[in-house]
Amino acid sequence: MAYMLAEGLTFRYEDSPIHRRDPRAKLLLSICLFIVALSSNSVIHILIVLALISIPAMIANILKRMAKTLVFSLTFSVFIFVVNFAVGYDVMYSLTLALRFIAIVAAASLFFLTTSPDELEYVMRWMKLPRDFVFAFVTAVRFVPVLLLDLLQILDAQKSRGLEVERGGPVKRIRNLIPILIPLIVNALIRSGELAEAMEARGYGAVKRPTSLYVLSFDKWDAILSSLSVIGSVIFIYLSFLL
Repeated sequence: MAYMLAEGLTFRYEDSPIHRRDPRAKLLLSICLFIVALSSNSVIHILIVLALISIPAMIANILKRMAKTLVFSLTFSVFIFVVNFAVGYDVMYSLTLALRFIAIVAAASLFFLTTSPDELEYVMRWMKLPRDFVFAFVTAVRFVPVLLLDLLQILDAQKSRGLEVERGGPVKRIRNLIPILIPLIVNALIRSGELAEAMEARGYGAVKRPTSLYVLSFDKWDAILSSLSVIGSVIFIYLSFLL
């Protein structure tokens, strides 16, 4: 399951109409779907939202990779259902909250699976966010799947050497994690040092307002996608509360 999550979080370019759109239009689409999922108050409405999310996902050819991310989120969804049902809510309301979480994850995955980290950086710069914050956030987005793959490789290597992670009591299991966490931390420190050297070699911070090679361009198809996203979400929310 962890391999599925790592693959589902990694961006891969596809020559699709969704990937070619301006990242600002894709961000607006994901935000509208996020709001629609958050405002849905029944199982039927959320299933409709999931169906709407699957349409651009199929166009972008990321439906299988998105499904891997959603399979991982099922664990948290089941936890949400159990907790709400245990505190006294009925089955349908608890199921609605659980499915809402899956729809929210799907809406966010639609943006991150169709938008490269470079495009994400351009959007955050366009929003006039602080440069250091943008760099830190984009770096985290880049390295989370890498660190997860490192963790899985270290875990497989230690298991092949006879490490039994899942045996023993709680204290024994915590001790078994030490041979996994130490190499992972060492790899992260090595990567951070290499990144710091690369930043220094490229003169990061030497210029207050650095220029960018790529400039965002908003064409008519981006305008159409943005208009459909806003109008569709408003109509859906209005009809959901009306009905």
